[in-house]
Amino acid sequence: MEKIIANHHRSLVNHKVYSQLNSVENIRVFMENHIFAVWDFMSLLKSLQVKLTCTQVPWRPSGYSSDVVRMINEIVLGEESDFDQDGNPCSHFELYLKAMKEVGANTSPILKFIETLNTDHLPLSVKPFVEFNLDMAKNGRVEEVAAAFFYGREKLLPEVFQSILNVLKNKNVHCPTLTYYFERHIEVDGDHHGPLALKCLNEICSGNDTKILRAQYAGIQALRYRENLWDATNQEIQSKNPLLASVQ
Repeated sequence: MEKIIANHHRSLVNHKVYSQLNSVENIRVFMENHIFAVWDFMSLLKSLQVKLTCTQVPWRPSGYSSDVVRMINEIVLGEESDFDQDGNPCSHFELYLKAMKEVGANTSPILKFIETLNTDHLPLSVKPFVEFNLDMAKNGRVEEVAAAFFYGREKLLPEVFQSILNVLKNKNVHCPTLTYYFERHIEVDGDHHGPLALKCLNEICSGNDTKILRAQYAGIQALRYRENLWDATNQEIQSKNPLLASVQ
């Protein structure tokens, strides 16, 4: 299974959708889909916080080590209340919304979905991805959620975002808030949150072969759904640019 995970990881790092991010128009399409992944990331993270720490009253000590409890709370702090490029407290979701508005991307679908939480309101291109992650966050075993979080997010995203950032800079696309968002994630996830997420996953599985296999399978699923999301986004960009589609 580790080889399958590595293959999916490599495929996502080199996905063809990144090469399309060479204009503001194409970036808008990408962001209108990607914002849903930015949002449901927090559901996976909050699921881990509920499962690994105590979020109830009265408080009781966690059954997991203080290291794991601190790791999860530290990641929540960084994701839910980081700083924007001006030094103001800001969640990464709010930062991404700001970046969308900066380039004129449509924020109505994600805002409507958050208001209703009705998956029937999801765009077809993102619906399978969001439904998978929400189901995982609500119903997954702790090792499955931790694996989807690590393999599908924290381990993957620094390399994916670097690939995107390279295109934006090479094509001189002006989107400063989005550029900051990617740079911030590369810095925080690659150097800090990724290693923390791996430590959490290792403690949760703790040499239990059954848990390890379930975690690996969940990781593969998370990567497959992300790849499907990128495929759908790439097709959507091409459908709005017939000339681009005809040369591929």
